[in-house]
Amino acid sequence: RMSRSEEDLSREPEPASSSNPVSRFPAISLLSLDGYKSAYSSMRAPRARPLPTIKVSSESTEVYPETENDDTVSIALSVMDNNHYNKSRRFSTITQLNTGVEKGGVNCDRRVSIEDGALSRKMTGTFGNLALFKDDDDPSAPEHSASMFSAYTTPGPKERATSEHGKKANLGILLGVYLPTIQHILGVTMFIRLFWIVGIAGLGYTTLILLLCSLCTFLTSISLSAVATNGVVESGGAYFMISRNLGAEFGSAVGILFYLANTVATSMYLVGGVEVMLMYLAPWMTLSLGIGGAEEHDGDHSFFGSMLNNFRLYGTLFLLLEVLIVAMGVKFVQLMAPVSLMCVILAVLGIFAGGFANMIHPNVGRKVCELNDSLIMSAPMIEIAKIQGYTMGNISDDYCILCDKSIITDLYCDKDKSDDASCTQMLAHEVECINGFTGFSYNTLIANFWDSYLEEGQSKPHTLAVKRAEVRQDHSSSFFLLLAIWFPAVTGILTGTNMSGDLKDPQKSIPGGTIAATSTTSLIYFGLALIFGSCIDRRVLRDKFGKSIGQDMVVAALSWPTPWIVTIGSFLSTFGAALQCLCSAPRLLQSIAKDDVIPALAPFARVTKSNEPFLGLLFTAFIAECAILLGEVDAIAEVLDFFFLMCYASVNLICFLHSILKAPNWRPRFKYYHWSLSLVGAFLCFFIMFASDWKKALVACVLTFSIYKYVEWKGAKREWGDGIRGLALTTAQYSLLKVEDKDPHPKNWRPQLMLMLTSDWKDKEVTDNRIVSLINLAAQLKAGQGLAIAVGLVKYDKSDLSRKELEEIKTDITRRMAKSRLRGFGKTLVFRQNQAHGTISSLLQSIGIGGLRPNTILLNWPSFDDYDNLVVFAEQVILGIQMENCVLLTKGITAFPEGTDRICGTIDVWWIVQDGGILMLIAYLLKQHKVWRGCKLRVFVVSESSDSRSLEMVQNNLQKHIYQLRIDAELFVVNMNSDDELTREVQEKTLEMEAKRLPRLDEMRARSVTGSYLNESFSNDETLPRSETTKAFARSVSTMIKIGEQGETSFTEGRYADLFADDASRNYSEDASMSNGNGKTESSSKLNVQKMNTAVKLNRVIMENSPDSQLVILTMPIIPKKIEAFINQYMTYLDVASEGLKRVIFVHGSGKEVITTQS
Repeated sequence: RMSRSEEDLSREPEPASSSNPVSRFPAISLLSLDGYKSAYSSMRAPRARPLPTIKVSSESTEVYPETENDDTVSIALSVMDNNHYNKSRRFSTITQLNTGVEKGGVNCDRRVSIEDGALSRKMTGTFGNLALFKDDDDPSAPEHSASMFSAYTTPGPKERATSEHGKKANLGILLGVYLPTIQHILGVTMFIRLFWIVGIAGLGYTTLILLLCSLCTFLTSISLSAVATNGVVESGGAYFMISRNLGAEFGSAVGILFYLANTVATSMYLVGGVEVMLMYLAPWMTLSLGIGGAEEHDGDHSFFGSMLNNFRLYGTLFLLLEVLIVAMGVKFVQLMAPVSLMCVILAVLGIFAGGFANMIHPNVGRKVCELNDSLIMSAPMIEIAKIQGYTMGNISDDYCILCDKSIITDLYCDKDKSDDASCTQMLAHEVECINGFTGFSYNTLIANFWDSYLEEGQSKPHTLAVKRAEVRQDHSSSFFLLLAIWFPAVTGILTGTNMSGDLKDPQKSIPGGTIAATSTTSLIYFGLALIFGSCIDRRVLRDKFGKSIGQDMVVAALSWPTPWIVTIGSFLSTFGAALQCLCSAPRLLQSIAKDDVIPALAPFARVTKSNEPFLGLLFTAFIAECAILLGEVDAIAEVLDFFFLMCYASVNLICFLHSILKAPNWRPRFKYYHWSLSLVGAFLCFFIMFASDWKKALVACVLTFSIYKYVEWKGAKREWGDGIRGLALTTAQYSLLKVEDKDPHPKNWRPQLMLMLTSDWKDKEVTDNRIVSLINLAAQLKAGQGLAIAVGLVKYDKSDLSRKELEEIKTDITRRMAKSRLRGFGKTLVFRQNQAHGTISSLLQSIGIGGLRPNTILLNWPSFDDYDNLVVFAEQVILGIQMENCVLLTKGITAFPEGTDRICGTIDVWWIVQDGGILMLIAYLLKQHKVWRGCKLRVFVVSESSDSRSLEMVQNNLQKHIYQLRIDAELFVVNMNSDDELTREVQEKTLEMEAKRLPRLDEMRARSVTGSYLNESFSNDETLPRSETTKAFARSVSTMIKIGEQGETSFTEGRYADLFADDASRNYSEDASMSNGNGKTESSSKLNVQKMNTAVKLNRVIMENSPDSQLVILTMPIIPKKIEAFINQYMTYLDVASEGLKRVIFVHGSGKEVITTQS
């Protein structure tokens, strides 16, 4: 029978109708109490209703509205245990109750009223997700919240633009993004440099400069809109967005550059404001601070000149003032924002109005004095006029009264030098008084269209100015220099992302507001350039500091109704913008520090009690002061460019990568983007960088790369699902698909290592030195530039291993690999003892992808304490070779050096069997590592021939072969005679070893947990037969080296390589032949004596030639297929052959790893 609650769960939901009040509830799942209250209120009449009271008992949770009407419906959540399900599982049901009679619910004996909003987190989780099948007994089970259906938010800093308890501003497009972005973009450069750029580059090239800069920011705005609408942008603004999409390394590097951009922008705005103040507002405040006697500010703009020193002094004072204002809190800074914006808007309107006013009244424009197409400075003319006793009215209205021959003569001619060239030049031309502000004029437009670049000190092209009289250029100019000076005027497009915390709908406001602001400011710039080019004389446009019009700002002289609207407006706008940058830069630094990816920035994560990053403010002020010491707006702007351009290029690259990779998470709400636009935007950023100044661009790139490597070196412990890792995955997939899954060419063969690690993983307190040493050895082979996979084989019996324990083992393996600097992957493989064969077989067949799969197995020599471990080891070797892998078997692994050791001595390669050169390759790779670099490589070739002539031929030919292999090694040919003088000794030793070893193995086999697992599938495995390639290679290598009469290497049948070749087909059953008295067959005893004879003789030869060798590399004979023969005999003879050696690596090739002599 089903309970009432079960029937409710299994019943089909009723369709919505007016007769069923409950069906009118939106999503009856009751996502939150607020949802319940709104649904309940919408169901009833408009009159007010009391809020429901939630009553909780130990057995259930019920919700009752406090009303007595019959048509009132209450919803009860009954949480109960169900005996038909797992007792650890819980589920919730929703039942409809009558307000008068409680039916269908669980009686409540103990009811406690909970106020609305006072539910615990667990209760909220119950209401939010109905607690369906929640495992209360599992402490690791995650707590679900009512926000299960909310949008996913990328993890990041938790602070918001508004306070934690404050209300969100809910700003729209206009106030939230559009106006703040316009305020940030329209800066001091527009007032004090745009007209000069028009005068130098001409209207045509100025339009090109504006187009390049505006197009760069417009395309970046499109990319920014796509990236910003692909998730929630938290505090940190642009840094948060870039770092979460480019990764911790690149994100931190670009974040630092963005921080420096805001900091240096503070300096540029302050120095620009000081220039406006000292040049146009209060020239009397200029101090004589020149070095080397230069005191006149109107002509001294050298690096250590008086004017620039004034800029540095006053810039520093204004910086201290702004630091004090920012330290008082962000509220004081925000007071300047509307004032600064209004000043900028009024100034721009005044400039446009002035252009039209001059067109209507062309004769009211300011007049200037001109001599031979060069403007004459007004200040020295006024001084001479006063000396000569001229009666002057309002000179600012008409400078024509100063264009007098006598005044110009005193200005140009030196009375002590009658042959003065400047005086002669003056007498040859007439002084003219021209209208510098013509209003809209076609002739002026045509005259200003083409470029007129000047060198430093020139008053016109190819003509040096008379220093004391004519207006001259303070710097040489070029197209790309002007491009660099202008670009900071279009920055500020990232302001909207910084306002995301205060926006009502960021995914709508950021794209619309940013693109609209970028388009508006671009139109303003094009309009201003057109006004300047068509309303102002070319010679006046080249007058950067207004020296020909009485030290007034050229733009201000054009404005209407008064020049002060531009002069004062530009001055106030600079300090407002500087305050904004100085306020945001320390907070950006704090966001980077809080991410904890750059340990050196940790102190800047701290804030004061009022949540102000005071330490970051001091550090920002220090960097800003360093930029102020450059002393000039143009110099600071050139540096500022590269910081902003790197940020903009990163935004474009983010959008490009995501668009190309098409990751499932790339779902921006802004749809009007394309990868080609982002690519063009990134190209423009880098083009402007390197075209402006390739040296500074390289410095910016090197700084970015340095920060990237620093974060990578320190270990960026952050995983943000960034695009760089997505690119790596896509690139890896593409590369794997390009690599064919077939045997590589000998030139491309490299050891792809797979380490099989066995240990007592349960004992976490003890460090297994065998595993550590094996990983160190693999790291010392990394010169092969191959894959490395470390597999931890975990054997379990009855007790289950939790996933957490396996993850700990994997983490421990990965940690040891990282400590040894072995780049690769760590894995764990769990198996039962009776599954060893199938587990290892499946591992060898399935591991790897496509052409990227292990081809070399690295193993430890096992201990003989546990027969089960011997079986697992035998399976690893036999199956590894059957599947055509190279096997490296280390003996004495704990004696191998660590990564910090330095070994001196010899590495001896005993080249007994022709193996394609794998022994030489392993020795060569080891020698490339700093541990073995001090060792000499020696190659020993074993020959059965005793003829000295043959031995000499062997040595000469093999020495030539080694030389062609490009391996430096010393070659020795060793003779191992085939006499039988050791037969009696060997026979006694063989019987003695078998008498000791076999009973021990039998005893361990009896104690083995698997009992009789040595069945046919293990003892005579034919499930994975050798391929024809392997069989052919086995036949070819089972030989000893011999030299023919022609001096060429030939091979004859040998005894070492095929010691166990017959074991692969021989039946080892004790019933196959008659047993002798000791229980062993006669043929078996003879065979064992023969094998032991070869092993002992080989060991004696090795000990005679390599007793003190640091490492001996030996060839392994062909292995038997049967595990019992492998354990009982094969391992014994390997042990005998290497007896007395400190470190040994046995190598068994597959026949594919052939190193070639070709290039």
